[in-house]
Amino acid sequence: MTTRGQTLRLATRGSTLALRQAGEVRAALESPRRTVELVEVETRGDQIRDELIHRLGKTGAFVRSLDEEVLAGEVDAAVHSMKDMPTEFPEDLVVAGVPARASARDVLVTPDGTALADLPDGATVGTGSLRRKAQLLAARPDLDVRPLRGNVDTRAEKLLAPSLQREHEARLEAEEAEEGEEADGTDERTTEEWFDGLSELERRALGREVETAFDAVVLAEAGLYRSGLTNHLSFQQLSPTTFVPAAGQGALAVTASDPDVIGRLHDALDHPPTRVTTTVERTVLKHLGGGCIAPIGVHARLQGEHVAVVVRVLAPDGSEEVRETRSLSVEKHPEEARRFAEALRERGAADLIEDARRTTAGTREE
Repeated sequence: MTTRGQTLRLATRGSTLALRQAGEVRAALESPRRTVELVEVETRGDQIRDELIHRLGKTGAFVRSLDEEVLAGEVDAAVHSMKDMPTEFPEDLVVAGVPARASARDVLVTPDGTALADLPDGATVGTGSLRRKAQLLAARPDLDVRPLRGNVDTRAEKLLAPSLQREHEARLEAEEAEEGEEADGTDERTTEEWFDGLSELERRALGREVETAFDAVVLAEAGLYRSGLTNHLSFQQLSPTTFVPAAGQGALAVTASDPDVIGRLHDALDHPPTRVTTTVERTVLKHLGGGCIAPIGVHARLQGEHVAVVVRVLAPDGSEEVRETRSLSVEKHPEEARRFAEALRERGAADLIEDARRTTAGTREE
């Protein structure tokens, strides 16, 4: 155990979102008798910036490096986004704490709040997720779904850049022509006044080089809130029963190996309803056997003594799918989740997963 006195050391990625998530965990753990130190660790997913996340392999591109620090005794615990975690990990490691979950929904982010149904024909939508791509194409086969990677801020900047740059150019041209009329889509402010009114996110977007002009991007709602971007972006929530989230989306997991640390983390952090629903989701994903290479959405909600689960397994292009909902007993939720996954495989999910394996081997959710 690496604790020195009453200091608990938590490993985290160094991204803005990861640090905010780890900060939530730190706030829940700190007390007058215990301090918590965040230790930033660079992961394989952080190092390989020019690869889509689904090409980084199935061993947990953003997870393994943090857990190796725990197992080596360099830190006491590690904070993860649960959806990044492989369904199998070292026996010496335990998910000691599962805090209360944030929103599990996906959201469609556009420059002006346009809904999915109202996007123009052939609109370009960005995502780094096979699941999101398949679900988008199932709803709108006409969409041009393009790869998109980066942290939440980076993706938002890539979306906003084209429209901001067009407006900036129009303002400059109007001022250069010394026209008294407003330029299209602008108001009466000078270019300098307009720039001063932009958020920091918009200013970064304005200076970004644009490779692909996106009409929309799909992101996790929890990531927007944790990154503090909800007041700076226009978005529409996507229904979790249609755009079924990734297993564990919106939830955090804190891993540890030392028994004393495990007990303290569990007592301070664990939220039983979130533990149950995410266990169901991850059990279904594990026994479907395709979480790393196929578009799979799994979402569970607690309803009294039962867990309502919706699962959607799709072909990569969204043209075929197996979809089912089921109510599981809370008391027997791990066993019933496993049986549910086996039933889905028999209904055709196994065939879809095998087809995806042949075309997208080594891929996973982002």
